[in-house]
Amino acid sequence: MTRFASIKDRNAIEAEKPWTERNVPATMHDFLRAVAEKHGERPAVSYQITAGPKDKAETLTWRGLFARVVQAANMFRSLGVGEKDVVAYVLPNANETIVTLLGGSIAGIVNPINPLLDAEQIAAILRETGAKVVVTLKSFPKTDVAQKVAKALELAPDVETVLEVDLNRYLTPPKSWIVPLIRPKNPVGHKARVLDFWQEMGKHPDDRLVFEDSTEDRVGAYFHTGGTTGMPKVAQHRYSGMVYNGWLGQRLLFTEKDTLICPLPLFHVFAVQVVLMAAIASGAHVVFPTPQGYRGEGVFDNFWKLIERWKVTFVITVPTAIAALMQRPVDADVSTLKVAFSGSAPLPVELYNRFEKATGVTIVEGYGLTEATCLVSCNPPDGEKKIGSVGIPFPYCEVRILDCDSEGNVQKECATDEVGEICVFNPGVWSGHTYTDDEKNRGLFAEGRYLRTGDLGRIDADGYLWITGRAKDLIIRGGHNIDPAEIEEALAGHPAVAFVGAIGQPDAFAGELPCAYVELVEGAEVNVNALMEHAKKHVHERAAVPKYIEVLDELPKTAVGKVFKPDLRKRAITRIYNAALEEAGLPVRVAEVIDSRKRGLTALLERSGEASDEAVEQVLGEFTRPWAWKE
Repeated sequence: MTRFASIKDRNAIEAEKPWTERNVPATMHDFLRAVAEKHGERPAVSYQITAGPKDKAETLTWRGLFARVVQAANMFRSLGVGEKDVVAYVLPNANETIVTLLGGSIAGIVNPINPLLDAEQIAAILRETGAKVVVTLKSFPKTDVAQKVAKALELAPDVETVLEVDLNRYLTPPKSWIVPLIRPKNPVGHKARVLDFWQEMGKHPDDRLVFEDSTEDRVGAYFHTGGTTGMPKVAQHRYSGMVYNGWLGQRLLFTEKDTLICPLPLFHVFAVQVVLMAAIASGAHVVFPTPQGYRGEGVFDNFWKLIERWKVTFVITVPTAIAALMQRPVDADVSTLKVAFSGSAPLPVELYNRFEKATGVTIVEGYGLTEATCLVSCNPPDGEKKIGSVGIPFPYCEVRILDCDSEGNVQKECATDEVGEICVFNPGVWSGHTYTDDEKNRGLFAEGRYLRTGDLGRIDADGYLWITGRAKDLIIRGGHNIDPAEIEEALAGHPAVAFVGAIGQPDAFAGELPCAYVELVEGAEVNVNALMEHAKKHVHERAAVPKYIEVLDELPKTAVGKVFKPDLRKRAITRIYNAALEEAGLPVRVAEVIDSRKRGLTALLERSGEASDEAVEQVLGEFTRPWAWKE
């Protein structure tokens, strides 16, 4: 592990030798074999299905994990999975999820899928990736994953085999006795054969691969983005990018003596490509509490006790989880803690300070994205942490702030502290091939090399990267660009406000007007008028003051805590269009807003009386977002 405190330290690492001359493993099998040989008897991963600090847990050593992964890879090959075939999994966190992830990436291409998606969205991803094998849950109480996947497979008929994982093995009596009696039925209408995961695994050797491993770099994983809109984009991750993420963790952050707690989902790049790959590279131990991670019953209430139980040195977290933890007392010995890593969304300054005061531990903010296999930058653990910044680019990661046209042609490179689009190149970026769909790669690369992240940002005089918003999130009011971050920062400064999502709502005159949706701190009370007055005082640009603010019980969020703006846009379109139709006296309402591949967000309408297309067009034609009749 190397001291990482400044740009100087980063540059010194790069100066040692080019990345291409680093003697890193070439394949996932080589990567795992190296850690098994070096740290074989040390703990690799631990999992507990319930959150109690004394509850049953299963720990696999590095040698034990490697054996199971080899066995899984052999099993997948026996099921017809070649290097270019896909093993998808729709699973909550469990040791089987890790075995499937790694074994699938050795046998073929592994495709983690968010189990919170609905059946149609899961099916869309399975069709997009051409999955041949799906690993999922056997029907289990308090979850509908098995039922959703069964329905999804009816819509994805090319899947040949389903392997079922039964979580009951993690439970102790009497719970384990009760599950078979109350296990929900799972009507199956698909034609894929259904096998038991462990029974099938037992047919294969665990001490060697029965097939030739890859001889060179190749795609090892597909990660879906945008699946929550029903329009999945599939990013391709090569072995080299996965190993690079792991190498960064081992070189800069972790050793085999560290223990990480990671209550983040194993379908997301943060848990997989950052945490798990860094553990493989370093030999560190990772603890995964409960199938749902932070969402699991009792995780927040027992979190500090779990840190004491496992003697955790590094916490992996996100802002929403930090906010929840700060509403609970630190009721255990957390003296082993060194650092908390936070990603996925900007961290409010007040939350940063409260966590540090409560735990004595500093939060390190980082930045990454699925399209770059994840890691881009982080605040240096041994150096200055600029709150609100995402820190210094990692070694071998080039970050440029550019002004590009739609084709990726660079109009200019932005000066120090000038805002532009963040563009990245590192070993995790596969220039020209980020997505499986070539059409989605058009215009995605500046100068044919640098991944255009879609994030707006700047680099300060010390080389620290600051994210200021999303290029696609810009609110365009009468041709004037408004950065939603300004609205969000202003409202987040109100003591009653926990989270904010600012978007552009449709407007017949200006095209878009700024509006904001707010989630309050638990137990806080404030009315919309007070929030509006706060915004008028603290939003510096008059045009950016929101025209509408609404308080929601909870903002829609992704699995890793980002405010999910497509849902907010759908809500705003519904509200504005319904108000316009009602004012015109038309018996028509928005039934739902969908994300159409060709038209983007589209309002689907239904009639409750006589109304002509022409009358509706006269009203809704004033807005830029399209509409259609619901079938």
